[in-house]
Amino acid sequence: MNGTPDLNLLPVFEALLRHGNVTRAAVDVGLTQSAMSSALGRLRRQLGDPLFVNTRAGMLPTPRALELAPLLTDALAIVRRALNGREAFDARHTARSLRVYMTDVGETVLLPALMRHLHQESPQLRLETAQLPAAELAVRMETGDIDLAVGYLPQLREKIRRARLFAEHYVCMTRPDHPLGRRGGALSLKDFLAARHVLISSMGSGHQQLERALAEHGVEQNVALRVPHFVVVPLIVAGTDLVVSLPKHVADVWAGLVKVRVHPLPIRIPSFDVSLYWHPRVENDAANRWLREALVHLFGDE
Repeated sequence: MNGTPDLNLLPVFEALLRHGNVTRAAVDVGLTQSAMSSALGRLRRQLGDPLFVNTRAGMLPTPRALELAPLLTDALAIVRRALNGREAFDARHTARSLRVYMTDVGETVLLPALMRHLHQESPQLRLETAQLPAAELAVRMETGDIDLAVGYLPQLREKIRRARLFAEHYVCMTRPDHPLGRRGGALSLKDFLAARHVLISSMGSGHQQLERALAEHGVEQNVALRVPHFVVVPLIVAGTDLVVSLPKHVADVWAGLVKVRVHPLPIRIPSFDVSLYWHPRVENDAANRWLREALVHLFGDE
């Protein structure tokens, strides 16, 4: 490192690491784009490395930047904790930006109520949701790229803090007049297995046990459609004889929006907990803590 370190550049580094884009990073820290580019130049000179390189995928961190990321983001967290100790956090006027990992299924269940709450209680707080491979999540939380994660994420163990929200279980969904539901009551296992199915790849870690159970019962041979995202599936199910298996909280949301019918799943699959996860370095970050408390208040079942 060259000369006396300029701590004012730490938020610049964090914002570039988070966004991979000079324009969005500048907005995040409240600088003009030219001021952000100038700050990046000073940061490069101070650390003796390009740090972020322009690619088609955005500004990607160099190996040196990835090496420094945990140290510099921890240092910034320490500074913020010190300042937060002196200044009360004002949720109503904060303009902080937080990045939250959740699948599109999680977005369906959580975001409508959460954004209504933010509109009332913290109208200037900015959220960005992110979807990424579960294997990358722990590292991205450690570097500060992800502030908070929500879902069923049993792979997040070492160093990661957790707070339970609610229990979840699987159901299946059909159109209201589906032939399988004409007799009333729960679907039989035989009818369920004989139906044509939709499978979704993006429902997170909990979905793996569903896929295993369906495969063990031979459903794979009756899969008519496999999609990477959930959002279009209820519209497809509402207009066809296809069946989809999904978490009950999500099914309940869609049952209030489109004409579908929710059935108990005729395959026994253990329920699972949907939780909040965060890295210890943001334990005392006021904005992160406020958002965690809001999520527990809105969705916690205890």
